[in-house]
Amino acid sequence: MRVLGVDPGLTRCGIGVVEGVAGRPLTMVGVGVVRTPADAELSHRLLAVEQGIEQWLDEHRPEFVAVERVFSQHNVRTVMGTAQASAVAMLCAARRGIPVALHTPSEVKAAITGSGRADKAQVGAMVTRLLRLAAPPRPADAADALALAICHIWRGPAQNRLQQAAARHTAHATKGRTA
Repeated sequence: MRVLGVDPGLTRCGIGVVEGVAGRPLTMVGVGVVRTPADAELSHRLLAVEQGIEQWLDEHRPEFVAVERVFSQHNVRTVMGTAQASAVAMLCAARRGIPVALHTPSEVKAAITGSGRADKAQVGAMVTRLLRLAAPPRPADAADALALAICHIWRGPAQNRLQQAAARHTAHATKGRTA
């Protein structure tokens, strides 16, 4: 399974591609950051994020895209930019028919480190260890993107089975009501 992880942001949008399956050693295929100038017009920044993600999708051809689920912070401005970059990533994937999974920051931290309250240094250290890298990817947004991809490889298949089971249950329940 090849997963493109996206740590959304307007100034720095972390991108990481990981390949492998749960229970086996994983391989980092690529990692980087799409950057936009803070003083640029919002529409141009979103366009730059879209172009950067499209380049990664063209080059690495992932089977899944894992995006960090935006959560409410105290700074509404930061949340808005993160949500907009997140929407761009989902749109790019949807345009190509690539399934998108959203993972919360605490879910990713728990999957990677064993603690949903891990700090960025702990996440970076575990990503380095899990992918057998010489040093943690910099900036932290890049390491977070790899962590998202790893989390999806480990948790995605189980989530897909749960969603399919729920869909079958709903279809069966709906069918029973109409009969």
